Amino acid sequence: MKRVWVTGYRSYELNIFKDNDPKVQVIKEVLKNYLRAQLELNDDEFWVITGPQMGTERWGLEAALELQADFPQLKTALMFPFAEFGKQWNENNQLKLTSITQQVDFFANVSDKPYQSPQQLRNYQQFMLTHTDEAFLLYDPEYQGKTKYDYEIIQKYKEESEYSMTFVDFDELQEEAEEWAERQREKDEF
Repeated sequence: MKRVWVTGYRSYELNIFKDNDPKVQVIKEVLKNYLRAQLELNDDEFWVITGPQMGTERWGLEAALELQADFPQLKTALMFPFAEFGKQWNENNQLKLTSITQQVDFFANVSDKPYQSPQQLRNYQQFMLTHTDEAFLLYDPEYQGKTKYDYEIIQKYKEESEYSMTFVDFDELQEEAEEWAERQREKDEF
């Protein structure tokens, strides 16, 4: 069994405010390519474990869910750092969160209490590290966002364990965007 923590930029950090933004398709393609490469290595159970943030985490789950038909060994887990996560979000985002929660194979709260302190977020990070074998981050250290905190804790954890990390930076995203645009042009020609 392999377990990967998928995380990265929030949608607003990438200036993505609509689900039909072409950047979402590019990011999901990057995520699918990573997952396909991992899944084609063997038939062992493979878990995508992530959090509830709008952005990379949700797109990671969506990408994994789209691949499940071809890879039955692929499982999805959604972990909330604390109870009632997203309660303060607007209705549309709450509906998206509820929808993805209902689609995953496993869902739980790391803390059963509503938000009380930043310690719950640190506990969540620790939980994710100790319940996964590696991390996949959509993150560029030159353009820090909230993912900086996950990146830093993963770097520190790697020093103490055999944990591994894959991250996709903006250069790699740009390459994928160009390839995606080329594929779209080819589709339009037919």
